Amino acid sequence: MTEPHRRGDVNDEQTDLADLINQIKDAHHVTETEIAKRIGVHVSTVNNWVRRKSTPRPDAIHALAREFPDHSPEEFFAAVGRTTPGPISPETEQRLLQLFKGLTAQQQEFVEIQIRGLVEHNQRNGAS
Repeated sequence: MTEPHRRGDVNDEQTDLADLINQIKDAHHVTETEIAKRIGVHVSTVNNWVRRKSTPRPDAIHALAREFPDHSPEEFFAAVGRTTPGPISPETEQRLLQLFKGLTAQQQEFVEIQIRGLVEHNQRNGAS
């Protein structure tokens, strides 16, 4: 028999980013100002997340996970209703950039449109 989830558990379906940030504030004895400084955003941005007025961009989610490693990137992404973007190694990033540079300007524009469409689709549908 599995244990029931308690409100506020990271795995609880109702835990969102506001809940997770409040858990971090309690566990690490930090303020929203300190969180903002540590991840490189304005305090009003963190405050908007806590008040459920906005959600962070993927780079801010990754910054939260780096600064507060007791929570995984997957936990942070799940808290905002998204799946974690796939990892990209520096080697893969370099290889893709070289391939991209080998395209004509028109092809580069087309590839960029395709990628942007995929990212927007993921954001609308709970991924990335």
